[in-house]
Amino acid sequence: MSPSESYVPTAREKAFLDSVENPKYDRESINGLNPFLNEKAPKDVLNFYSQDELNALKSLKGTERDIETRMPVKLTRHYFELAKNSRAIQAIVKAQPSETENLMGSEDPGYQMDYSPVEGLLHKYEMGLMYVVSTCSAHCRFCYREELISRKEVERQDGTVAKKGLAQIPDVIGYVHRHNREVDPSTGLHPETGREKLREILMSGGDPMVLSNSKIAAWLGALAEAGIESIRIGTKELAFFPQRFDDAFLKMMDRFHETYPDVGVRLMIHFNHPDEFLVKDADGNYIEEASGILKWHPATKKAMDGLTARGWIAIENQSPIIKNVNDDPDALRIMQRAIKRVGANNHYFFCGRDIIAHHAFNVPIERAWQVLNESQKGLSGVETHARLSITHYKGKTEVAAVTNGPLAGIPGTENGVVIFKILRNAADAKDRGKVCIVARNPNAIWFDGYADRVIYDEAGLFDYARVKKAPATKMA
Repeated sequence: MSPSESYVPTAREKAFLDSVENPKYDRESINGLNPFLNEKAPKDVLNFYSQDELNALKSLKGTERDIETRMPVKLTRHYFELAKNSRAIQAIVKAQPSETENLMGSEDPGYQMDYSPVEGLLHKYEMGLMYVVSTCSAHCRFCYREELISRKEVERQDGTVAKKGLAQIPDVIGYVHRHNREVDPSTGLHPETGREKLREILMSGGDPMVLSNSKIAAWLGALAEAGIESIRIGTKELAFFPQRFDDAFLKMMDRFHETYPDVGVRLMIHFNHPDEFLVKDADGNYIEEASGILKWHPATKKAMDGLTARGWIAIENQSPIIKNVNDDPDALRIMQRAIKRVGANNHYFFCGRDIIAHHAFNVPIERAWQVLNESQKGLSGVETHARLSITHYKGKTEVAAVTNGPLAGIPGTENGVVIFKILRNAADAKDRGKVCIVARNPNAIWFDGYADRVIYDEAGLFDYARVKKAPATKMA
């Protein structure tokens, strides 16, 4: 199939698609600062920003520090209700002038576009990632995809400058077929990239759950028919609008599983703080059920129960550790325990990426490690599966250890070291498992904070050369 051809569903696929229901969802979203500035937002929502805060944000409009040029403001009614009683939740979606005090950062974090064989698809690791939509129900101020959500122009490998495009079914499915057809059956590897068969795809963006059921189903069916063995859906909708996981969505997923029982489904959820799903009393304390279990928000619990009841759907939570949001061992401990208790898993915690304006959000790397390590004290082994990852240009890299004392006989380690380990490496993953050791710098929020402190770099984190061309299957 060439990219210019349309996609024609199979009979099996069409039968699945014809069964999908498409309810309308009213998230009561507030888009932009103007509803607050012009007092057009609902009366009870207007006090989300004080007049002084609005004046400060308004003064930046049209300047290089315009808050909404960096990241549009967006908020759902459900999330507003949670945020009213939580400073941490407010910090996730509430715009602040400090966001644009320092606009340093990468327009394409991780040089992801180096690994885009067709528009909207990234094939950097053993799996593929698709941008299927460029918005969410609400917008996190620290969003790792601020360049996509804000529709910014990004420089490509060939020097052209354009906004990131969204994935289209004919292009993506054509690429999957081409790549897998070219994998050498004798070695199981692609002759040019060294990759194995493309068998797993992550639907991302933006948040796929803002799409209609029919559009989500169209992707699920097409990927399944193309031989994809496992499909992930990345979403923060359980926090922003849990009502989206209603009977119509669950029936669609049941029908998909009946039609394609061998295709795995993983829901990659994004809870950043326990205030996003646990109920508090008037004094701000979490409410305990008679059993001693902390009480969930009813709508979120209903959605989670519907998902976990389907044992064939794996649910994995992952979250960055963000300044003034969840850089708190107690909050992370409560969140990890509560998530595992209801049948979901703790997958990753992240150090902040080098997005534009990351200085406003990133916690120092060593502090993030200490917060996570402290949070996991007192938790059981199954509650502490999450590792701390930071996304280097070479791939996902674990912050494996931070020491307090020197390494005997090694200069520069007097105040301790940080040990990085590559978890996921591009293309054929030749550097997976390799480590890098640097002398500590408590102020470092990105790898450049350790550039003059490298002790040992087997992983090549500080000797990185950008790929000259995307290691992808030829388009012919």
